[in-house]
Amino acid sequence: MLRRGLALGGGLVVLILIVLGIKGCLDARANRELSDYARSVTQIVDETAQTSKTFFDKLEDPGSLSVTDFVEQVNADRSAMDSYASRVDSLSTPGDMGDAQRTLELVYELRASAMNQIADRMSTALADEGSAKATAVIANQMQKLLASDVLYETVVRPEIDSVLASNGIDGSDVPESSFLPDDKWLDESEVAAALGVSGSGEAETPGVHGTELVSTIVNGTELAEGAPAVISGEEAIEVEVQVVNQGESAENGVTVSVSVDGGNTLQGDISTLEQGEIGTATILLTPTPKGEVTLEVNVDAVPGEQITENNEASYTVTFE
Repeated sequence: MLRRGLALGGGLVVLILIVLGIKGCLDARANRELSDYARSVTQIVDETAQTSKTFFDKLEDPGSLSVTDFVEQVNADRSAMDSYASRVDSLSTPGDMGDAQRTLELVYELRASAMNQIADRMSTALADEGSAKATAVIANQMQKLLASDVLYETVVRPEIDSVLASNGIDGSDVPESSFLPDDKWLDESEVAAALGVSGSGEAETPGVHGTELVSTIVNGTELAEGAPAVISGEEAIEVEVQVVNQGESAENGVTVSVSVDGGNTLQGDISTLEQGEIGTATILLTPTPKGEVTLEVNVDAVPGEQITENNEASYTVTFE
């Protein structure tokens, strides 16, 4: 009986040790999974912070970036955010982290959606037509970025850290994550100023800007300031105004205006003017002028243009 009792007791001790060993292994595995999850989230959050910095630094100061380069880099930031959202969706999530994971997915869905909307409208915001509306959409998406930051800081991070702490895991807390660096970006006027959008809805693109009036030709006769010209004939009067782009990037919608003796202003547009290119705006003078008149020609300043003295000319012309 004694031997049986000792054997039974020894077997019980061995069983207890086995159970404890299995539980210890399971606990260690669970803790490892929790720590791995926290490390994965931390890596994504750290990379997100870098994307935020490059995007808003670029928005604050585009430097010498051309419009094309600026838009391409914003598209790269958009692609990076899409990648982070996909990685969040693919995380191996321990059961205890289920609530945090669901909210984290929402956080990155908001961020990816906002960056997609911003990137889609950036080229329009930097263009001549529709820039004001595009800028308003971009500013509105900043609200979505703010919402993602609030969700992360008030739900995701406290939940993850709480689960880690309750399982006795130290040193694995996830970092803060605020994609929107400053509340000023919630103000549409701040976004407009950063993009160079004026109150008229035009946009100043990065780099040096400048146009110059090259020549004015009326029905085949080139005019010169200070040298009166005579235009004969009964046909319609066409004024061809040639303009050169002396800036560092293409200009869209360059407006040219012509007036006779300070009267009604007639306008024509050059839709696109590449760097160094000469474009022509053709304007029909109506009503047809008679006798000696003063013909005034002006090229409207493009956004960002500082020197405009070479954008205008005045000619004395006699129409017979």
